[in-house]
Amino acid sequence: MNRSRTPAPARVPALVRLGFLARVRVSARASVLACSVVGAAVVALDGTVLTVAQPALQRDLHADVGQVQWTSTGYLVAVASLLVFAGRLGDRHGHRRVFAVGALGFAAASAGIALAPGIEAVIALRVLQGVCGALLQPATLGMLRTAFPPDRLATPIAVRTAVIGLAAAAGPLVGGALVSAYGWRSVFLLSVPPTLAIGLLALATRQPEAEARSRAAPGLAVLDPLGALLLAAALGLLVHGLVEAARPGGAVPGALACAGAAVAGTALARHERRAAHPLLPPELLRSVPVVAGVAALLAASAALFGALFVTTYFLQDVQRLDPLTCALRFLPLALLMVLGAPLCPPLQRRHGPRRTATAGAALLTLGALLLSRLDATAGALPVGGCAALLGAGFVTLMVTATSVVVHRAPEAHAGVAGGLQQTAMNVGPALGVAIVTLLLALVPDGGFVPAEGAALPALAAIAALTLPAALALPGGTRGTRPEQAPPRPGRRPCVRS
Repeated sequence: MNRSRTPAPARVPALVRLGFLARVRVSARASVLACSVVGAAVVALDGTVLTVAQPALQRDLHADVGQVQWTSTGYLVAVASLLVFAGRLGDRHGHRRVFAVGALGFAAASAGIALAPGIEAVIALRVLQGVCGALLQPATLGMLRTAFPPDRLATPIAVRTAVIGLAAAAGPLVGGALVSAYGWRSVFLLSVPPTLAIGLLALATRQPEAEARSRAAPGLAVLDPLGALLLAAALGLLVHGLVEAARPGGAVPGALACAGAAVAGTALARHERRAAHPLLPPELLRSVPVVAGVAALLAASAALFGALFVTTYFLQDVQRLDPLTCALRFLPLALLMVLGAPLCPPLQRRHGPRRTATAGAALLTLGALLLSRLDATAGALPVGGCAALLGAGFVTLMVTATSVVVHRAPEAHAGVAGGLQQTAMNVGPALGVAIVTLLLALVPDGGFVPAEGAALPALAAIAALTLPAALALPGGTRGTRPEQAPPRPGRRPCVRS
């Protein structure tokens, strides 16, 4: 019997093509991971090294304290107000393109600040740097969402989180060394080579399938400019109000800015209900896991950064420790964030997001509670133990909640989901510091000694809000997978081999 067989030589080119495509796919994923990790790390490093450089910048440019503060405030307002819209741009035009523009613009702005002749130029370029940072940050998650399958996404997010923690912890040390040796301008030159490199790498990396899906996604043809403007006004005023309220004598201007944010937010809600193509997709806002994940990140970041603010003053002003010794007391927090992030994906696979995030929320709340009971004689061991609990809880909650937000969002809205996640991580610290500052000013016994004040107990209550948010996350080991749209009536479901 003569059987028809495909000749072996005819099968070889097909196998070669499959192997080549697999190598291209792996190479593209490695490039995307490198861009995402380095981009997020540069932004985290930039936020911490500037604090060390501000006194030298003020002396060199003959600026006053208010002008120097605007080098941080202008950046924060620009970033927070544009994150969601930048994510929408990535969904519409491709996250790789938006990321490349943001990275190259960030490099150019950083180089400009290093060459700036006066404080006015520094403030203007910091605002530009914030705009570019807003373009860059949501794309770091959007690119991961389109490059990696859902069941393999937790590990890249954990790597990204670990590097962010390492960069944030190393920022003061690197910044102090650079400022001491080369001056404050070297701090801004530090971010030029990596952002320039990843911007060029992103341009060279091709993701034709993912970008075609992004451009062809329904409902994204209109960018909703009015919604973007209202959201930018609401978030910008909110962040500015929180930062202003944290300054001496800034309670009234801060309250006015927050009131303006509430008005803009109300107008945004009315507009989004009527818009044909709203900036914030309804299916995203109706997703309980996405909303719970963003809420958990907001509360956790507010509690952590507010606690760091109070404890830093407690160690330096009450216990009279020098900055280096103070940083060493917080070293367990940084170590747990770096070492704990890679352990989160296997925990999610074994126990599910709900249990993993709830454990992180419990550790974070316990750390804040124990920190609020320290007295003026607290030594290195109790402070380090509280810092370790805060770091372990925060990193567990951050990796798990971020994975859920990115997973559960439809791929067509990955950029908006990344923008919401980054917005929570930017607004949360400003909220925590503002609450602490108001309590220190309004409560008579709200001193920097944790056990004698009201600030840290309030932050412990904020940390406890992460518990119900964590319980609202998916419970099964497959709970982080995106929801599939039901098949259309009258059509057979497509099964992909």
